[in-house]
Amino acid sequence: MTRNNMKAASRKRPATLRAKSPRPVAVLVATRKGAWFFHGDAARKNWLADGPHFLGNVVSHLALDPRDGRTLLAATKTGHLGPTVFRSTNRGRTWKEATRPPAFAKAPAGEKGRTVDHTFWLTPGHRDEPNVWYAGTSPQGLFRSNDGGVTWAPFSPINDDMLYRKWMGTVQDGTPDGPKLHSIIVDPRDPAHLYFAMSGGGVHESVDGGSTWQLIVQGLEVVGGFDPADPTFHDPHCIRLCPSNPDRLYQQNHCGIYRRDGAGPWVRIGKNMPKKVGDIGFPLVVHPRDDNTVWVFPMDGTTVWPRTSPDGKPAVYTTRNGGKTWQRLDAGLPKSQAWWTVKRQAMTGDAQDPVGLYFGTTSGELWTSRDEGRKWNCIARHLPEIYAVEAVELS
Repeated sequence: MTRNNMKAASRKRPATLRAKSPRPVAVLVATRKGAWFFHGDAARKNWLADGPHFLGNVVSHLALDPRDGRTLLAATKTGHLGPTVFRSTNRGRTWKEATRPPAFAKAPAGEKGRTVDHTFWLTPGHRDEPNVWYAGTSPQGLFRSNDGGVTWAPFSPINDDMLYRKWMGTVQDGTPDGPKLHSIIVDPRDPAHLYFAMSGGGVHESVDGGSTWQLIVQGLEVVGGFDPADPTFHDPHCIRLCPSNPDRLYQQNHCGIYRRDGAGPWVRIGKNMPKKVGDIGFPLVVHPRDDNTVWVFPMDGTTVWPRTSPDGKPAVYTTRNGGKTWQRLDAGLPKSQAWWTVKRQAMTGDAQDPVGLYFGTTSGELWTSRDEGRKWNCIARHLPEIYAVEAVELS
């Protein structure tokens, strides 16, 4: 038995998760020109806008710390002051800038170093590590804070590992607005069990708290003509862990929708999507209590990627059997001429019963469903381009 399998065998599956009693929900919206909070009532029918915050700043991600329900981090960037992280301990009423935001180590004399263009992804640490946060940047870098987001330092050896640097490629090799390290995941059972993904550069897993990493791309396809054994050509868009079964991962990839169980290979479950729609897209949401239920937002994945809703007819698709079959969910959405793009962080869900779903478009619309996608409503229009959406439940 391998070291990874031994670690996996030692982890216990969490007890069955139950839906919480209805509580007010807040939707955190990060955009190209600032951030907004939308506060909903317990029924998720009425919404009150709070914002803008950081008006004029590029806000890549907002994340509320579930361990205290009050600490909020914002990954921001301005043209004059550059990239940074802001921290609030009162749910966004007041903010303080990190005294040392994520930054690469200074290069030796005579060598050209890397510079963080923006912090892209924020992940709170394990519940047993109350002040730990992780951040992923563009270009690809992995950082950690041990003091609640006040100061940040490079985490694990990957930032300066020459093999990883090769896999990361150059700035020109990444996504249109820069290559990114994203989908930082902490196993809820074990703070030493971590995942992250790089676009490009593949998917990586650690079972020793980040000291070493294992590449996990078996079963994943790459663009035709390239070598799938080379991590450089792997472009994961979004990876999610199932809260009810942390041994199961789902992935929305540049080349389809995949599922991974335990230490097995990735299996392309998106081939069961309707052929006219395909299984290419960016965001993916997993059900908080059912590891067989997933929602995706497909994009047109033809040869030259339009990155818009197929035929201008947007829809969310769901599977309730682990990817064997898929159902279209478009009630309330436009029936034509809606050429939407939904980015990898711009779709999320809450933990209520039924699950509430939320997504934001690059044209500045925020859509919600309080019945797991059966019916959709638009609660905000004319926002700046939406980069990320997170739903949090407030006590």
